[in-house]
Amino acid sequence: MPKIVFIEPQAPNLHIFSHFPLPRLGGLILGTIMKERGWEVELFVEELRKIDYDVVAAADLVGISTITSTAPRAYAIADRVRAMGIPVLMGGPHVTFMAEEALEHADFVVRGEGEAALSEFVDAWETGGGWSGIANLSYREDGSSVNNPIRPAAGDLDRNPYPDFSLLKPDPGRARTLRTIPVQTSRGCPFDCSFCSVTGMFGKSYRFRSTENIIAELRKYNDRRNSIFFYDDNFAAHRPRTKELLEAMIRERFAFTWTTQVRADIARDIELVRLMKKAGCHTVYVGFESVNPRSLADMKKRQTVAEIDLAVKVLRRQGIKIHGMFVLGFDGDDWASVKKTVKFATKARLATTQFLILTPLPGSEFYEKMCTEKRIAFRDWSLYDAHHVVFRPAGFTLFDLQKAQLFCHKKFYSLKQTVRKIFAREWLSVGVAHYARKLNRTWKKRNRTFLRVVALLRPRKETEISVDYREKISLER
Repeated sequence: MPKIVFIEPQAPNLHIFSHFPLPRLGGLILGTIMKERGWEVELFVEELRKIDYDVVAAADLVGISTITSTAPRAYAIADRVRAMGIPVLMGGPHVTFMAEEALEHADFVVRGEGEAALSEFVDAWETGGGWSGIANLSYREDGSSVNNPIRPAAGDLDRNPYPDFSLLKPDPGRARTLRTIPVQTSRGCPFDCSFCSVTGMFGKSYRFRSTENIIAELRKYNDRRNSIFFYDDNFAAHRPRTKELLEAMIRERFAFTWTTQVRADIARDIELVRLMKKAGCHTVYVGFESVNPRSLADMKKRQTVAEIDLAVKVLRRQGIKIHGMFVLGFDGDDWASVKKTVKFATKARLATTQFLILTPLPGSEFYEKMCTEKRIAFRDWSLYDAHHVVFRPAGFTLFDLQKAQLFCHKKFYSLKQTVRKIFAREWLSVGVAHYARKLNRTWKKRNRTFLRVVALLRPRKETEISVDYREKISLER
């Protein structure tokens, strides 16, 4: 029996979800496809399972998936595997847009969606056929790179198998039982925010699985101890379809609760929000991004501050908790907009938040803009995790934008705000606040060298601030 090993590299730095690891679905679905094909499959999600290179050594082929921040780790793994004489196939968002770079470390690269490409690749592998007819595949031939055309996005997502979570095999103590279960019901996004690479990876066309197919999968996880996280980039992008799914979930009377990602415009449809609550939704992750109108326009969010305000009111009224997501560092941002953002988040009584640093991810319009304007400060992909400043912002020095993120987390998760949540009996939020404060302290300790570097890069004339102001935003607190 031929053997394939799939590897999902671990994130190199701490992030808001470091203690809540969830596998991406790509490796699980591809592993399931290969298992159904008759291959022996091993899957190493490093957040859950340490790589056993003795197991890897017995593989005929190794597949490695990577996002931008895990690319250096992915390349290091690929180099080690190739040194063992095993061919490496790489995929994921980063190598989709950086195939030439990836081919320095891998034998093959799959750009974009991988299910059909992997199946065709293995067909050629097993029969000894060539690679030229396999769409989405990149490889080297006679010393030159070959990038086959990208196939049209898959229209029938029901053809993909349900992910076989038994492939995870987490190490003892890491995740003995996976109780938060990732499910993806759609791909693509009709919006095209300048900082996002989703449309470059999956396209603007909104494609979704049939309601029957989704319900059949959800029945597998119908246990009140479980929680479902719908991985969709915008769960409610097609409202009629979303309502159909929610009504089917209500009829099933599922015992689990669930969370998902939505836009603020969901508040325009009260019926939809009520159906979400009735179907078991307890928290939504909302990409508010900014309360600065200029920044919303710059990122092409097609969203207003009034819509953000309305979303908070509607969701809170329906009893759905809000995890707010904000991005700092657009050209229209400055310290005034940073303070306004964190003030909004605390006044809106969001359950939890994350304040991320704008990051020029390959495949996004913003990345191309930063490259053209020569504003990229660091090319170390491991820093591209939205927690490190890697480009030169217009309204801040690098150091001050880094401080702005730490300042926001410190303000939102302050002891004062935590006490308020205790009196409101918001125990989950209290627990997250404790975790976030500890994460902030640990992050600063582990990133002392990086903070020193960005501090050295700031011009003196741009960083002369009052003693009182220093005390408010000090990194040392």
